[in-house]
Amino acid sequence: MLLGVIADDFTGASDIANTIAKGIAPEGGLRTVQYLGVPAAPAAADVEAGVISLKSRSIPAAEAVAQSLAALDWLLAQGCRQIVFKYCSTFDSTPEGNIGPVGVALARRLDVRGVIACPAFPDAGRSVYMGHLFVGNRLLNESGMEHHPLNPMTDPDLRRWLARQGTGPVGLIDWPTLQRGTVATRAALDAAAARGEQLVIADAIRNDDLLALAEACADARLLTGGSGIALGLPRNFIRRGAAHGGTPDVHGIGGPEAILVGSCSRATRAQIERHRASHPVFAIDVDQVMEGRLTVQDIVAFIRANRDTAPLAYSSSDPDQVAALQKKYGRETVAHTLDALFASAAKELFESGTRRIVVGGGETSGAVVSALGITSFRIGPEIDPGVPVLVSEAGAGLGMALKSGNFGAEDFFAKALDAISGTGADAR
Repeated sequence: MLLGVIADDFTGASDIANTIAKGIAPEGGLRTVQYLGVPAAPAAADVEAGVISLKSRSIPAAEAVAQSLAALDWLLAQGCRQIVFKYCSTFDSTPEGNIGPVGVALARRLDVRGVIACPAFPDAGRSVYMGHLFVGNRLLNESGMEHHPLNPMTDPDLRRWLARQGTGPVGLIDWPTLQRGTVATRAALDAAAARGEQLVIADAIRNDDLLALAEACADARLLTGGSGIALGLPRNFIRRGAAHGGTPDVHGIGGPEAILVGSCSRATRAQIERHRASHPVFAIDVDQVMEGRLTVQDIVAFIRANRDTAPLAYSSSDPDQVAALQKKYGRETVAHTLDALFASAAKELFESGTRRIVVGGGETSGAVVSALGITSFRIGPEIDPGVPVLVSEAGAGLGMALKSGNFGAEDFFAKALDAISGTGADAR
């Protein structure tokens, strides 16, 4: 294994696995497997990139650090030459962590400083300029992310946000420095390391900037960022002759389908409304769930009654409704209850023959995949930027798509089911 990734949630892991498997033309990408948690056994011999999916974004920082270090140890044991710590392109975290504490812990274990931190993903509208994160043409704290139910992002200054997480001084590779080329960028990182700055925010407003960062960091032991930071990393290995390159190739999975959505993002709510226009949709009433009047069986019955019509069950609400429910029942209680509901529904559906499952939302995806007991996925074709088809490595015959809340076009859900079965536009 050449490249190892530690991802702090399951949808983010799929996102960066897609980036690595796809690579860039003409070289292509690496043979990539996404692991669900730290594997108990060595990787298959043909795996060139391994992505470990953790559910560590919103847990206590000390636990996130411990899980991430365990993942690092396994990846190093597989021979990885380079490690990436992957977090969300909207930098989802709190003033206590977990991006800063995990990033610093990995850097210390690897004995490195001047480590890139760049969440930019231009294809999804995320850019960093002068250390500030933008979503589209809005600063992060004006993009809707300030209303995130678990990790409200209220400050777009990434250096300031990381410093609040106890990282010590945080450096910056600004866009003008990046435009001066690889030598200047590498020198700036070396200078940051000499000043004791373990993490260094890097500007990037277009894919060419991410490719330039990858070239400058070709020999770096550790990088951190969104999936975009990995855009040029396969090319580094391919050009050195360590890998041959290629495109993702997995067999399509047919059979009954289900779409389960727990994300409350603006993009996801628009996708649900688009899906509702031509497919059956079931709104999960959170009050009824909390009072025990809506159960797993209600969701399963809806999915089964609407087989072959792309049925979708969701708990998404607008920010005001979410805030009211959190105030009424408690934020953690609501999140845990809904995750458990979706996980149990997915498990029952899978055990009774459902073989195509699309999940919306990072926390929901983590809960669902954990309940299904799948340990690894091969990475298939891209459905929309950042979201690939996933096919279980073992003989379970399961195809999935795990969508981060803000990702995907408005027609994503139906398109994802087609892509899993191999009948989407890419397959044709």
